[in-house]
Amino acid sequence: MNIPVIDIDPFAKDVLENPYSYHEQKREAGPVFWLEKYKTFGMVRFAEVRAALLDHERFISGRGVGLADFAKEKPYRPPSLLLEADPPSHDQARAIMNGVVSPASLKALEPVWRERAEALVDRLVEQREFDAVRDFTEVFPMLVFPDAVGLMDEGREHLLTYAMAVFNAFGPRNEIFLKGEEDAGAAAGWVAEACRRTNLKRGGWGMAIFEAADNGACTQEEAERLVRSLLSAGVDTTVNGLATALFALTEFPDEWNKLQAQPRLARKALEESLRWDSTVQTFFRTTSRDVEVDGTNLPEGSKVLLFLAAANRDPRKWDQPDIFNIDRLTSGHVGFGAGIHQCLGQMVARLEGQLALTELAKRCKKIRATGPVVRRLNNTLHAIASLPVAVEPA
Repeated sequence: MNIPVIDIDPFAKDVLENPYSYHEQKREAGPVFWLEKYKTFGMVRFAEVRAALLDHERFISGRGVGLADFAKEKPYRPPSLLLEADPPSHDQARAIMNGVVSPASLKALEPVWRERAEALVDRLVEQREFDAVRDFTEVFPMLVFPDAVGLMDEGREHLLTYAMAVFNAFGPRNEIFLKGEEDAGAAAGWVAEACRRTNLKRGGWGMAIFEAADNGACTQEEAERLVRSLLSAGVDTTVNGLATALFALTEFPDEWNKLQAQPRLARKALEESLRWDSTVQTFFRTTSRDVEVDGTNLPEGSKVLLFLAAANRDPRKWDQPDIFNIDRLTSGHVGFGAGIHQCLGQMVARLEGQLALTELAKRCKKIRATGPVVRRLNNTLHAIASLPVAVEPA
């Protein structure tokens, strides 16, 4: 193949720790390159990545959105009916979820979520110093999301471990994956029980999915799998997206000053953080037929690694892409993907993140890091494990 060959391992620990130092080399190699270690194609430029995400007929998800090809090996767990499915089955499942996690349902929950954000921020501001991840971004989603789904009360902390393990599995079976599997054993068992109809509370999103099954929208077994997909998508998008926003605001204090002066900019700050450092760094697609990209032929059945985070910092699309700027027009970023497979939890993450940032901006004149950011390595996510901060009350 007459295309650039890249020897960088995108799943090596040093790359996962700081992927941005490697993106430019791949970006300048060309619109398509070959990842020799994994025998896959790769794309990092915004135009090609977004086009592939939107082209769900030629760049399919049903053969897995990780390194494994479901046409050649058995999935290690039942595939997601949303993330790892193609139309028409995907469309049926997505319609169910769009009806359950709808703008109307979120609007009804917003007052309660705001009250809980206010109470949490009040407590943290009184402390003056706290860990932005362990005390804030991991805590707030757990105060609102499990109740919205209607999960059983005991064991909810397993959601955080489970979601990390799910995203780990989209990469190779490396040391990071094996460690995640070891840590997530109990969490996987709890999630399996939590998704059962008998363990879901009435009035929550989980039971609403089963009620859709009662009306013939899907089978009972499919309803259980859809609840599982909701649990996979509904936590880490907020935890890591909000953590990244706070990290960015400590790195760029002038942007915090803008937000503190106008808390209504919280949504823009969150969107810019999703562009600046995307929670989901990569996803795979598989070609359903021969596909030509900028003169390069990708044969049918080729795995293609799409670098979403690199696309979001492509200077061909964004001016000064490495700078965090909440005044930036971020429309079109691929932090939540694009097309029919856009993140199921994006509306939840956006509302939770907006509420949390708004209340923090209202109550804090200043925020600064008091120690280094600590990363939690994951094959797919650019996650933060710890970010100690100090705040000055407004």
